[in-house]
Amino acid sequence: MATIVLLVHCCPDALLPHRMPRRSERGEGVISAAIAVLIIASLGALMWVGFKTLWESAEQTTNAEIAKIGK
Repeated sequence: MATIVLLVHCCPDALLPHRMPRRSERGEGVISAAIAVLIIASLGALMWVGFKTLWESAEQTTNAEIAKIGK
């Protein structure tokens, strides 16, 4: 008798298969993955803009120094 009471207390859903869960968590992993992808894509875009700006600045400085050497 104690074993049955323990099973009912620990695992009520195992004894009642027709009972539906209170809240569905279906699709939460997909939503979390989509948010993570958007965050990483945004960071990548910001890094690309920063790299492009840095590269253009370095290119202008290098061209100016080369022009000074050539005179």
